[in-house]
Formats: sequence, C-alpha cells, structure tokens
Amino acid sequence: MPLPRFDRLPAERREHILGVARRHFAEHGAEGASYNKIIEAAGVSKTAAYHYFDGREDLLTAVLDGVLGRLLDALGPWEPARDEEDFAARFAAGSAALAAHLGGHPEDLALADAAIGRTADGPWLDWFGALVADGRRLGLVRTDVDASLMVAATAAVVRAADAWALARMATGTDPGDVPGQLWTLLRGLWGAAPTGQEPSHAL
Repeated sequence: MPLPRFDRLPAERREHILGVARRHFAEHGAEGASYNKIIEAAGVSKTAAYHYFDGREDLLTAVLDGVLGRLLDALGPWEPARDEEDFAARFAAGSAALAAHLGGHPEDLALADAAIGRTADGPWLDWFGALVADGRRLGLVRTDVDASLMVAATAAVVRAADAWALARMATGTDPGDVPGQLWTLLRGLWGAAPTGQEPSHAL
C-alpha cells in the first residue's frame, strides 16, 4: 500500500501518478513495466517516489487495488433475489455491467486478471460469498459441500471463464457464448440452478 506521504498529496496528483502507472502496467504487463520509467513519466523524482511507495511492487499493488475497486463498483453488490428467475436476472445484470466497464476501460481490461488473481480473499471473494449464500437460501446451490469451499470453487470457475474471455477481448477476438458455457459450468458445480432466464453476459 502507498506510504502515508502519498496519501497526503492532493487527490489530482495521486490520480495522475496512479494513472501513469496503470497505463504502463497495462501496456507492458504487471511484471514487465519499469518502475523507473513509470516515475519518470509521472514527473516524480526517485527520492520522492520512495517516500510515496515502498518500491515497484507497492506501486503495482496500489494500481491493482484501484482496478479491483472499479470492477467491484461496476459489478455492484449482490442483492438477495426473490426467486430463481430473479437470481439469474441479477447475475446477468451484474455481469453485463462489468462487461460494459471492461469494454470501455482497456487499461482495466488489461489488468483485470492480475487484479483478481492477487486476491485470495477480501471483497472479490465476499461477492461470491453473498451469491452462494443467496443461492443456498433459494435452494439453487447444493449444501452438501462446505460453504467456504463452494465459494472458492464458484469464484475459481468464474475467474477461469473471465480469464479466457478477457484474453480474447484484449485481442479483439469474439469469445463466443461465454455466458452459456459459464452458466453450464456453474449449474454443474452447484448441483442445482435456476430454471428460468439464463444470464446474457459473462462476468
């Protein structure tokens, strides 16, 4: 996380630095971007940079945290569904909003997999916890598997579909019917699934 001195910078200056870093990481990859080139492009001296971040990995973490926060904002919180059809519709709505965000923000698209992949727990997994809990409440998600394992497995299936689709989106390749394939995978994992409307967009 950024050091306290970074947090005391004006908001516009903080966003400028993170924006430059985000562009470099998106263009050159989370592991390939040069810390020295980033701080030079942002107009930050090496001395100042080490007052703001505890090195390259700290800056990368701040950038990826920002990406993940925007993905969660686009996805929106999971709200309890009224029934099976509403469950599928809410899943589709969140998926559509996330896909629209990624389609309009190429830097977040380029870094989405890295941002999600660095999250072993926290708000990303919390979203799936709410999804699975609601599915269990409605009798749509099996209860013979430990809840935390089901949450982790659900998130892993969705992440695999995301990474597959994102890689194709990033190269301009049509990923095809990701929503249908993802829904089929989840139905198999959960052992039960909504019989009504299927989601029209993948996460």
